[in-house]
Amino acid sequence: MTKTAVVILNWNGQKFLEKFLPSVTALSTAAGTEIWVADNGSTDDSISFLKKNYPQVRTLLFDQNYGFTGGYNRALRQIEAKYFVLLNSDVEVTANWLEPMVDFMDSNPDVAACMPKLLAYNDKQQFEYAGASGGFIDKYGFPFCRGRILGQIETDNGQYNDMCDIFWATGACMLVRSDVYNSLGGLDADFFAHMEEIDLCWRMKNQGHRIVVIPKSVVYHVGGGTLPNNNPHKLFLNYRNNLFMLYKNLPAKAFHRTLIKRMLLDGLSVGMYLIQFKLRFAWAVPRAHCAFYKSLKSLRQKRAELQKVRTVEYHNERYKRSIVIDYYLRRKRTFQCLNEKR
Repeated sequence: MTKTAVVILNWNGQKFLEKFLPSVTALSTAAGTEIWVADNGSTDDSISFLKKNYPQVRTLLFDQNYGFTGGYNRALRQIEAKYFVLLNSDVEVTANWLEPMVDFMDSNPDVAACMPKLLAYNDKQQFEYAGASGGFIDKYGFPFCRGRILGQIETDNGQYNDMCDIFWATGACMLVRSDVYNSLGGLDADFFAHMEEIDLCWRMKNQGHRIVVIPKSVVYHVGGGTLPNNNPHKLFLNYRNNLFMLYKNLPAKAFHRTLIKRMLLDGLSVGMYLIQFKLRFAWAVPRAHCAFYKSLKSLRQKRAELQKVRTVEYHNERYKRSIVIDYYLRRKRTFQCLNEKR
C-alpha cells in the first residue's frame, strides 16, 4: 500500500496545474508518495496537458462535476494509501512541506488529521483566508482561524508558529488518515462545496480524534479559484452548509437554543446586506434557510446515526463566545485578542 497519496481535485483548472503542479511534483519526493489528479469532468485541456507533461502523475477521470465533496469521495474510494492529502490545485507547496505532517501523524496515532500553515500566494507575508494557522468555530458555528478573524487577515510574524490542537483543518491542504476518513464515510456529499471539511473535522472530534496544525510545514494558497469570495452562490453554500453542519453535530443540550440564535444572527446579516444594497447577497441567506428546511428529513437521519457513535460532547477548540459580537462590538480583530479561557 502507498503510504501517502497527494490528491488534487481539478475542474477546468489547467492554468493552476500549469502554475502549481511543478512545485508539487518537485517537492513531494518522500518515499511512498504518489501524486494523483482527480478530474471533475473538465472541458478544458487539463487532461491532455497532464498526459503530455506529467505522465508520472496518476489520474482519475469523472464524467461530470461532482463538487469538492463528491469528487474527493469518488477519488479516495479508488486510492489505497495510509494517508490522504487533499490539496487544492491553486496551492504552491514549499520544500519539506509534507514530511513534518507525515512524521507527526506517524508519532501521534490519536490525531486524525493535520494541516500546514497556509499563507497567501499573492502576498506571502499574509495568512490566507481559508485556513491560516489552524481553524476554529465559535458557539454559533461561525468559523475563524489563527491569523484570520472574519475578514481581518493578519501578517505572519511567527506569532502562530507553535503546533496546537485546532477545531478544523483546511480543505485547501489537509492530511488525513485514510481509515478514519473511510470509517466516517468521507465528506458529506450534500454539501457539494464549502465547509465540508469543517463538518468532517467536527465528526472526527465527536469520536475522540484530534486535529492539529503543523506550522513548520508551509504552503501558499491563491484562494477563490473556483468561486470568488464575492460570489452570491458561494455565500448561499456557506450559509446553507453551516446550518447542515450545526444540525448534524451540535451536542444535544445546546441543540435548539444554538440553532435559534444562529438563525437570528443570519437575519441580522440579511439586514446588513440590504443596507449595503447587496440584494443578491441578501437573497442568498433566505435561500440557504429554505434549502436547509427542505433537507431536514435527511439531516434528522444523519444526526441520529452520528449521535449513536458520538463519544465527546464538548471541545476546548470551540470558542464559547460569539466571534461576530467580539469582532464588531468588542473590536477583537486578531486571534491573540481572544480570551484563551474561552
